[in-house]
Amino acid sequence: MTTNDTPAPAFRAGDTATIGVATIGSLDERRSGDFLTLSEVADILRVPVNTLRWWRQQGNGPRYFKIGRRLVTTVGDLITWVETQKNCTGPDAA
Repeated sequence: MTTNDTPAPAFRAGDTATIGVATIGSLDERRSGDFLTLSEVADILRVPVNTLRWWRQQGNGPRYFKIGRRLVTTVGDLITWVETQKNCTGPDAA
């Protein structure tokens, strides 16, 4: 919400919107092997970090792996997962 309590405009395909440190649309500008942290993925997908943790616990969500003690995914894995979600959802889904 903005300071006058009006809802933020909806994101449309093709738009580039700044969200935290990541931008939607900026994934195309990054290499597929670049790492993303849980917080960066949460910013990009506009979901809480705990939702990503829950999805991971349930075996859903993007593929993550550990580097040291930190969970990361790659830009390529996130894009693949988003594309899979787009193909699995629609009027026939659920």
